[in-house]
Amino acid sequence: MRLVDYLDKGAQLGADAPCLTMGERDLSYAQVQRISWRVAGALRRSGIRPGDKVAVLSSNDAHAFATVFGISRAGCVWCPINPRNEAGENAFVLDAFDCTCLVFHSNYAPMVEQMRAQLPKLRALVCLDARQLFAVSADQWLDGLGDEPIDIAPPDDVAMIAGTGGTTGRPKGVMLTGRNLETMSALTLMGYPFEGRPCYLALAPLTHAAGVLCLPVMALGGRIVIMPKPDLGDFLSLIERHRVTHTFLPPTLIYMLLQHEKLASTRRDSLQCFWYGAAPIAAARLEEALEKIGPVMAQLFGQTEAPMMISMMSPREHFNTDGSVARQRLSSAGRPGPLVQVATMNAEGQLLPSGERGEIVVRSSLVMAGYYKDAGATAEASRHGWHHTGDIGYLDEDGFLYIVDRAKDMIITGGFNVYSVEVESALMQHPDVQDSAVIGLPDDKWGERVVAVLQLRPGRTLEQDEVIAFVKARIGSVKAPKQVEFWPDLPRSKVGKVMKKDVRATMLEKGKP
Repeated sequence: MRLVDYLDKGAQLGADAPCLTMGERDLSYAQVQRISWRVAGALRRSGIRPGDKVAVLSSNDAHAFATVFGISRAGCVWCPINPRNEAGENAFVLDAFDCTCLVFHSNYAPMVEQMRAQLPKLRALVCLDARQLFAVSADQWLDGLGDEPIDIAPPDDVAMIAGTGGTTGRPKGVMLTGRNLETMSALTLMGYPFEGRPCYLALAPLTHAAGVLCLPVMALGGRIVIMPKPDLGDFLSLIERHRVTHTFLPPTLIYMLLQHEKLASTRRDSLQCFWYGAAPIAAARLEEALEKIGPVMAQLFGQTEAPMMISMMSPREHFNTDGSVARQRLSSAGRPGPLVQVATMNAEGQLLPSGERGEIVVRSSLVMAGYYKDAGATAEASRHGWHHTGDIGYLDEDGFLYIVDRAKDMIITGGFNVYSVEVESALMQHPDVQDSAVIGLPDDKWGERVVAVLQLRPGRTLEQDEVIAFVKARIGSVKAPKQVEFWPDLPRSKVGKVMKKDVRATMLEKGKP
């Protein structure tokens, strides 16, 4: 299955059915198909060959997403460019991934104008929605092309190249194949409820998890409701208006949603599956979500290199057989999917028994083809015959996976290993805590001391000693923070993850004499 095959499958199930909805406008499956034919023809006319890399730079937009299927139909490789990145990082990505064409929204015209002198490989610059002095408009680019079906075979199975987050250096290009995305889609359809024709609400960026989750929805002929701006009030209104069945949010936005004044009054009975992922969720907040949103919460754990479905927890697995909340597994990341092998490994490459902590490693057709033009990084990530996730965790006797930390975030204090996620989980049980980041800072006595930086719920106050006592009572004094800071907000990545690197840098700067 190529990317465009999901569109064509949906069209077979109902060409006139709504495919992409944004605001008051629907694009049917047939209309999106016609856009894809014309985009494929325009790429060919522009000298863009099968296998070439074509980038899309846009916030959530129906026509930008429709363009992706034209890229696939032309036999080219889609490179989603994160609009929240700085111009310098995006210029690096476009050059490193050898992009020959860039399609962009006019909102990002200043960024493109700033970057284009650094991008000699680009042969075509196309603005989706306006005329620019330095780029052709989509209307001009597509002019004269009819609606004749066009389908060009790709030279290989690489469907997209996605950039890693770049939090530990320059982004790497993750080559995801049609087989990878087909495995992800199969796991999604196998592991979560889908009744009738689904309606998926995309608030999170389509350049990330929200985008590839559209593929299994399209395979069922479902509607994708696209939100151009992340507004939780609108999000709730759209759930009710479109009878949304599936959606995805990272934990940070779920925490905000739980406090939203419209949540209780919003009709939510259409929801079948409310996915959460991209970062660990606090068990206490997850239980709150099960009560306030409903018994529809569904976890997924993956990474760019193995998209979305390394492990999964369906809505029903959040509950025991007697209907009570399964508190014992709310802090897990679910169970490995049926098409995925997951294990833990020590530094010597030995697989560990159940219950023993080590690096989480994966084998599956879900795993990337490799990093683009980076054989060294590919070999490092796949040593000992397994894909290395960089996460520390363990599998329990029932096969549930628990992620205790990123390897780089583990704190060694007084000779003991302290996993920041475990401390954050304890902190998040406090009713006044909205979000938290736990880091290690250099300490003359302990080597590293555990430091907690907290964002409190609006109108709440706490003292450091209260927080330390609260954590000690739950996980002991070794793991309790030695220092607590209160910030009005925490620094976040483009997809809502708390940036511990930035928290640590700020704290180190504050500690300088």
